[in-house]
Amino acid sequence: MLAKIQETAEWIKKHTELRPATAIILGTGLGRLAEEIEVVKKFSYTDIPNFPVSTVEGHSGCLLFGKLGGKDVLAMQGRFHYYEGYDMKEVTFPIRVMYELGIKTLFVSNAAGGMDPTFKIGDLMFITDHINFFPEHPLRGKNFPTGDRFPDMSETYDHQLLDLAREIAKEKNIRHVEGVYVGTSGPTFETPAEYKMFHILGGHAVGMSTVPEVIVAHHCGIKTFGISIITDLGVEGKIVEVSHEEVQEAANAVQPLMAEIMREMIRRSE
Repeated sequence: MLAKIQETAEWIKKHTELRPATAIILGTGLGRLAEEIEVVKKFSYTDIPNFPVSTVEGHSGCLLFGKLGGKDVLAMQGRFHYYEGYDMKEVTFPIRVMYELGIKTLFVSNAAGGMDPTFKIGDLMFITDHINFFPEHPLRGKNFPTGDRFPDMSETYDHQLLDLAREIAKEKNIRHVEGVYVGTSGPTFETPAEYKMFHILGGHAVGMSTVPEVIVAHHCGIKTFGISIITDLGVEGKIVEVSHEEVQEAANAVQPLMAEIMREMIRRSE
């Protein structure tokens, strides 16, 4: 696997002169944030050696290199999910490649179901921590030399980046909430009983991504900031039938606010 990671990184280096230190992963319905990027190079996942291919509607499947907030960035326009049939090494393969490319900071986004009764559809939730409910751990197996065999997870989501996001949201009068993201395998949306259980356990939002990527990024020493867009509510008395299309629509409606926060964070980051 390490040889494939290095082969992919070398291929990318040969095809672009940009060497960004910041990467962004755009989840379900959030690919239009890519329109904010001044794209210099664009690669389809199908053209990149060893790269998986995104099969989910709302995930464009392109790797972008360009500028956002005046800084060079790499952006994944679509991610890979465990429920698509990939194993955890494949799901997190791009993060390992990012490390080889010199990425220092990772911004992750997703669409999620809110479980806090104070949340509203369209809220931006800054992720303060996560609970891993995936049946396979992304660090299972031989340890990669990027980090410890037993990595500390006490500050998985960077506190300085969280403080910066709070400052920007306050300046721009953008409503946000904060909470713990629960990562599950999917592909089913949660039952009312599952929503209730996850909330009792300390979760505020639940989705089918992000956690494996963040664990591997943390193992690589990459600072991470995460935003969930609350696209539906798993709150007792407010649960309604939801479709993937409705999740996409809810994400599309609020992503300009997320783009504003991320763009400004990248501009102000070192």
